[in-house]
This record gives sequence, structure tokens and C-alpha cells, in this order.
Amino acid sequence: MTEDARFEDGAERPLRLRALDPDDLPVISALVQDAVFPVTEMRWLRRQRRFAILLNRFRWEDGDRRTPERVQSVISIEDVVKVQSQGIDRADKDVVLSLLSMSWEAGDEGAGRLVLTMAGDGEVAVSVEALEVLLRDVTRPYVAPSGQAPRHAD
Repeated sequence: MTEDARFEDGAERPLRLRALDPDDLPVISALVQDAVFPVTEMRWLRRQRRFAILLNRFRWEDGDRRTPERVQSVISIEDVVKVQSQGIDRADKDVVLSLLSMSWEAGDEGAGRLVLTMAGDGEVAVSVEALEVLLRDVTRPYVAPSGQAPRHAD
């Protein structure tokens, strides 16, 4: 008899997840909730048709069993045709953004918009030909500078 994988089995391994379907996206969205990053770490690579963010995500998958940790991760969105932002001052290089959620707005024939909602009412809308989002941890986890998990008002 084979045993199902347990959540704890991947605790120390870097995450590498891909969303190719709208049903996959909530998992990645939950894992990047409360990730923080300087506005300068967002890049639209037009020739590669890719939008990427280097962010410091809270390790929600680690639960309450140890000191709160963050890890540097890359969110990569493929097949990008347009990027728009609202409520974000890209000229202010000192701005640090906090990602609250990622959602999908379906369009025609698999195309659509991936909407990244930031704390403080800012958002980035990434128009794509097809949904493909990759989340990949690129450093080892480190103790969260605040020493605690992010909290949200009810």
C-alpha cells in the first residue's frame, strides 16, 4: 500500500509550482499572499513575453510550528502581451509593495488577464495569451524580520 504525500514532506524543499489552469491559481495566490518587494523588482521582458517579480514571500506552508520565515521567490508570468498598473508610483524607487492576491479574468480562447492586487489599492494587470504562472523559491528561508506572521484586520 502506498501512502499519500504529506504536507510536511516538502517543508525544507524550495517550492516550484506552475499554474496552467484557473483552478491552479488559488494555490499560488495563497502562497504569495503578503509577499513584499521593492517596486524596482517588477520587470516586463517584452522580447521574452514574460513579466517577473522577485519577491520576499512569507512561508505560509510552514504553519505555526516554528519561527516565522520568508524566502525570496520569483513569480514568472508567460505569454504576456500587455502590462498595466494602477495606484502604483513606478517612479518612486523606494516604494515597497505588498502582494495580497492574484486572480484570473478569462478572455477569449484561453487568453485573459492576471490581476495582482497590492495592499493600498494598487494593482498590476497582466494580459496574456494563455495562463502560465510559475512560482519558484530562489534562496533558502530566512527568519522574517518582523518575527511574526502578517495579520489582516477582520
